[in-house]
Amino acid sequence: MLEAMGSIRRAAGLFAMVCSVALPMAGQSPVRIEVNLAKSVGTYKPIYSWFGYDESNYTTMPHGKELLRELHDLSAVPVYIRAHHLLTSGNGVAELKWSSSNVFSLDAQGKPVYDFTITDQTFDAWKKAGVKPMVEFGFMPKDLAATVKGADTYQVHYPGDVLAGSANNPPKDYAMWGELVRRYTEHLVQRYGRAETSTWYWEVWNEPDIKYWHGTAEEYWKLYDFTVSNVRKALPGAKVGGPASTGPGGEHAITFLDNFLEHVANDKSAADGGRIPLDFISFHPKGSPKIVDGRVTMGISSELKTTENGFKVVAKYPQFAKLPIILSEADPEGCAACSSKVNPANNYRNGTLYPAYTAAAYKALFELQDVSKVNLLAMVSWSFEFEDKDYFEGFRSLATNGIDKPVLNVFRMFGMMAGDRVSTTSTGSVPLDVMVKTGVRESADVDAMATKSAHEATVLLWNYHDADTTAAAATATSVEVRGVPAGKVLVEHFRIDETHSNAYTVWKAMGSPQHPTEEQIARLKETGQLQMLGSPVWVQSEGGVVKLETEMPRQSVSLLRLSW
Repeated sequence: MLEAMGSIRRAAGLFAMVCSVALPMAGQSPVRIEVNLAKSVGTYKPIYSWFGYDESNYTTMPHGKELLRELHDLSAVPVYIRAHHLLTSGNGVAELKWSSSNVFSLDAQGKPVYDFTITDQTFDAWKKAGVKPMVEFGFMPKDLAATVKGADTYQVHYPGDVLAGSANNPPKDYAMWGELVRRYTEHLVQRYGRAETSTWYWEVWNEPDIKYWHGTAEEYWKLYDFTVSNVRKALPGAKVGGPASTGPGGEHAITFLDNFLEHVANDKSAADGGRIPLDFISFHPKGSPKIVDGRVTMGISSELKTTENGFKVVAKYPQFAKLPIILSEADPEGCAACSSKVNPANNYRNGTLYPAYTAAAYKALFELQDVSKVNLLAMVSWSFEFEDKDYFEGFRSLATNGIDKPVLNVFRMFGMMAGDRVSTTSTGSVPLDVMVKTGVRESADVDAMATKSAHEATVLLWNYHDADTTAAAATATSVEVRGVPAGKVLVEHFRIDETHSNAYTVWKAMGSPQHPTEEQIARLKETGQLQMLGSPVWVQSEGGVVKLETEMPRQSVSLLRLSW
């Protein structure tokens, strides 16, 4: 049997229990990874199970409803959804970077009129899919928007300056805004129940430090005060927070977050004169991909540096240092609706570079949390789907026309991990401080993250480089897992690479059809799922150690699952 398994490994490049590492490919240094299941480095929190999108009206569209169910199914814990435009005026028809609910208007006498029809459709679809909302209060209803010079048009259509419209204005009446928030929250509590809505998160606005907010910082503090006060009137136990600001990268964004926390810590509420509630802190770290020497080159250092900055700001405040932090947009860059037709650097979104980046950033976010001694609760992947667009057009999305993209499978891998994070070392890793400072620009980051639960361990592996170079030779990688109970261990190997869990390469091999046949669609749906690299195998734990080997191609991700 061992000889047969060895033949399979040599023929197909699969892993098996071995005593030594196979010879590497020419010019490639082998990588040795050690996992110590007995050494916990912290709890594995499901920070991955959060997703978001601009176009809230996509929630009720056919592929949107289909994808929501897939997101629910990838995780054993609740999946949360954050969406823009829950309060925006309009007809409920989505456009790129735009949606609406028309929940609020004023009648001829200037009295508020509330209409929850479109809102109910959105929240009902979330409930039916089994996901939970992170309710983002935004944007300003047309009849409630204050007059701001240069922002007299309510909606500016993409690709125009979509942030220029008065949907991003402050309210002309903060008390009326507060009553809208109270009525909106009260309606959701009545429809979905106090017990359920108490598990949701309620966030005030989006990126008020840039053009999403046409007021001053102090006017945002006032908006925050009126919002959280009125949420709590309808739902006293609601988990409220903000400020959902950008970065923080430059000094402006760092100062905005700092001043917001100063406001909450030291000021009285503009709404009621009391203490200002804050149950979580949110901000938005982003990367910065570019075309360098003719190829896409990611900017993982930007996402990690801004995360580090934000953690440092929070850690300054002893009263807030242990509050949950929600990175309510955490992505390789900042425009999900900008396709690769608009920006060629965004073509990373279709293939294996996106999941490899996400895997490397995932571990780094945990490590930055540990260093700063803060409480990271979530990283919201601002990615969903874009209805009725071209196949693989290069939007930042998890699926295209119902076909899952490779990046969705890395989240499925994250969902298979549980228990405690345990110690890993790799001779091929890029140190955290280097990754934060300069990214992965020299040697590739061939590294691992591992978890252990009662009868199972998982080891996430990746070979990531900022530059989109998939032609580099695979790296021979040995994995030694220590602390495994004696006896037989079942090992399963899941893989994302050019030929596994990758509908994009299959679609290109079909000739990149924009009108695929039913047979082609069925094939693409099948290949878009998470796939295994060979069959499960039983190996022997000897002296508490299991030794495995594999080859990791550039921009690939693996998950080894060991169960006993």
